[in-house]
Amino acid sequence: MSTATSQPTQANAQTQYEVRRADLPLSCPLPSMALWNSHPRVYLPIETEGGQSDCPYCGAHFVLVD
Repeated sequence: MSTATSQPTQANAQTQYEVRRADLPLSCPLPSMALWNSHPRVYLPIETEGGQSDCPYCGAHFVLVD
């Protein structure tokens, strides 16, 4: 019996990401992303920024959707 393992999401592969309240607190890179090829993790204040936030390292744009 084989078990499927989920591969980490490619870090910095997109310029915009949609996140949900369940994903908070928001960090870039996201917890599902591989860290070996990315910048240090930084937490972003998406709730106080009108539901949108940009990463100061890579410029990724995050949008909070419900």
